[in-house]
Amino acid sequence: MISISLCLIVKNEEDTIVRCLNSVKDIVDEINIVDTGSTDKTKELVANFTDRIYDFVWVDDFAKARNYAFEQATKDYIMWLDADDVLLEKDRNMLLELKESLKPNVDSVMMYYNLTTDEFGNVTSRLKRNRLVKRSGNFKWIGAVHEYLEVRGDIIQSDIAITHKSIHHDSDRNLQIYEKQLSRNENFSPRDLYYYANELFDHRKLEQAITYYQKFLNTGKGWIEDRIAALGKIADCYFVIGNKESAFESILQSFRYDRPRPENCCRLGYYFLTENAYHQAIYWYKTAIDYENLEDSIGIVNLNCSTWLPNLQLCICYYQLGNNKLAYHYNEVARRYRPNDERILHNKRFFESILKDEIYEKE
Repeated sequence: MISISLCLIVKNEEDTIVRCLNSVKDIVDEINIVDTGSTDKTKELVANFTDRIYDFVWVDDFAKARNYAFEQATKDYIMWLDADDVLLEKDRNMLLELKESLKPNVDSVMMYYNLTTDEFGNVTSRLKRNRLVKRSGNFKWIGAVHEYLEVRGDIIQSDIAITHKSIHHDSDRNLQIYEKQLSRNENFSPRDLYYYANELFDHRKLEQAITYYQKFLNTGKGWIEDRIAALGKIADCYFVIGNKESAFESILQSFRYDRPRPENCCRLGYYFLTENAYHQAIYWYKTAIDYENLEDSIGIVNLNCSTWLPNLQLCICYYQLGNNKLAYHYNEVARRYRPNDERILHNKRFFESILKDEIYEKE
């Protein structure tokens, strides 16, 4: 059986750190906490779990802090978490099984990262991260902001998921780091351009976001998943600004990199829906639903766009075309994913009132 060192970097995490460590304390063999300047009770709370607590002077660089945390590890493998992450019970059990069975030749284990959940507990967006790595591999973190762990060798995929449960977020932190870098005239890598654009997008600085997404795309470099996502975000910016035609063109540009992803299919469906072109909208919403091998994607996946959302939009399209029976059908499919969604329940009551016994007939 392998041994595991858990490594976290923290600052003012008193609201979440106990929940995080409780979810994993009986699985890992060592807990290393690197504190970057807490002024609350974080270190006091952490002391109930470990005495391996280290101070690190914050220098606006997440990779340096994470690499310092990794340097403290002494076990066979290193697992990293953020203070607002947790392992749910089924994932705890799978991690215990993995600990028992993992072959020592494996260099890294990728796990799902459930980024967001809806009010009903459904995972709405996720991606894959290298989460458990062999300590002897000396793998390093790269990037001051939105850092990534550069790994190589024998990498396997696990079904284990880490669930992000944020309570609060320092929303200006990353943006400020990027803007300090710009003020020092530091060169941005293609990846920096992309993530800076994301920060601008999140702060609703949409025209600036478009500019930096385009700068990223113009480099001709960067991960294909990021290029596809950038064009989708550009389209979202244009939709908000009111330039639907530019949004449409941005979505089409994404097809040069790969087959239409569910997110961009839904964007096209929305474009045609707003144009009252219901048959075209139906085509794209159905394409979103029929996307195959979604599990293979390693970029951020918006699960809404292949589950309830296109089905609810199909309900609207078929209603506009006068086909209430199909509208009801797709609303019912959407209800499987969100059985307590009041919008969907309202539609259900509406269609049942007008279709009456017809909805109970076999189609």
